[in-house]
Amino acid sequence: MGLLDFLLRRKAKIDTPGALADFIDQQAAFLAQKGIYDYSRARAGHFAKIMLADEGFQRALNRARWRAFPLGLAMVGETIEATLAPHAGGDRRSEIDAVRDLVLSVHDRYPRPPELTDEEWASGRADLALHLDRLSTHPPKRIIDIPVPFADRYFEMMPFDKPFLTPDAPTARGFMQLQLVKVHEELTSRMDPAEMIRQLRRDH
Repeated sequence: MGLLDFLLRRKAKIDTPGALADFIDQQAAFLAQKGIYDYSRARAGHFAKIMLADEGFQRALNRARWRAFPLGLAMVGETIEATLAPHAGGDRRSEIDAVRDLVLSVHDRYPRPPELTDEEWASGRADLALHLDRLSTHPPKRIIDIPVPFADRYFEMMPFDKPFLTPDAPTARGFMQLQLVKVHEELTSRMDPAEMIRQLRRDH
């Protein structure tokens, strides 16, 4: 596939729940992984290539990114809900339920990663479901506020022992804020919110 084809594909409309699920998957994975890999490279400095090639550290990286994946899904899911909410027509609860189930279906695309226990994988999913379900208890947040309650948890998942972590949680939060703003911009340019709500409710 050429570069032009790739760019055109990126601009395709998000016009079905399946397309939205794929978008959620891609954006949540990017959100979960990039900050972890960037921090690991920066923390390792000149030894980054050696460290990232080490099998033990690769396992630690995989564990970190899979632990962070439900957090990425939670943040992207909340961003989508905040984008759809103004078009919910007075029935935000049904819209939240449909978004929650769609986001959980993305989580359920993946079997438990070998780096996590059954309990850890199930706990991540349960926390994700609870977070999405609780969106009905408050108005939609500003996009830049969505990562705030996740920043410390996300940073603590970095593949380093706590004594070796530098105080960079605010940097991680800034990265997540910037990325979610980009997610919101893509949604508003590629998706018809009212039509997406109609389809999500129909399929729910």
